[in-house]
Amino acid sequence: MNQAGTETAPRVQLLGRFRLEHDGPVEVSASARRLLAYLGLYRHATRTVLAGTLWPEVSEERAHGSLRTTLWRLHRDWRSPPLVVGSRGDMLALAESVTVDARALDDAGPDVPPALLFRGDLLPGWDDGWVHFERERLRQLRLHALDALSSRLLAGGSHASALKAALESVRVEPLRESGHRAVVAVHLAEGNTAEAIRTYRAFATLLDTELGLPPSPLFTTLLPAGAVDRGGDG
Repeated sequence: MNQAGTETAPRVQLLGRFRLEHDGPVEVSASARRLLAYLGLYRHATRTVLAGTLWPEVSEERAHGSLRTTLWRLHRDWRSPPLVVGSRGDMLALAESVTVDARALDDAGPDVPPALLFRGDLLPGWDDGWVHFERERLRQLRLHALDALSSRLLAGGSHASALKAALESVRVEPLRESGHRAVVAVHLAEGNTAEAIRTYRAFATLLDTELGLPPSPLFTTLLPAGAVDRGGDG
């Protein structure tokens, strides 16, 4: 595909919010959003699975009817290229030209593009059961990728960017120790020992309040000897 084709390919954003783009934002119905989101996450599904999953509160016959109506309206309103195509037999999938940010995050391996790590959780506010597991799985993937990114940036001397990644990890999960350790590592690399100690103590207080636990010895030993006691009090 040439450069112009790449720029105009349809894009489905699922991280942080749902957004469909093709030369700008495109509005589609709520049922079409759910269909595109499901296929964006699970890549392909039979019509029966889609109907039963997306319209679980109605009969099988009505669910299949709702799916047919959603597909018809989507094809009617969407000119080209097609968004949803048949794959094998009764299977439906997004067209190969459609890019999905959640897939890019999932497929990137250890070198996740940093921009994907700051978009937010998968489809926040969506309460569908099929979203919950994927939201937590991708959230954990983001957290590990943010920690790894912070470590790489710190090793390369990019302290401000390393701190940004570490703080995003803390924002996503305040009780997760590795994000706080990454923040402290940046402060220590910059010689800001007081900032490092304040970060440690704030986390120790939060962890004790919420879970009745102290930070791990691994965290404590990052700090200068005697700077804090093993429980983080002081």
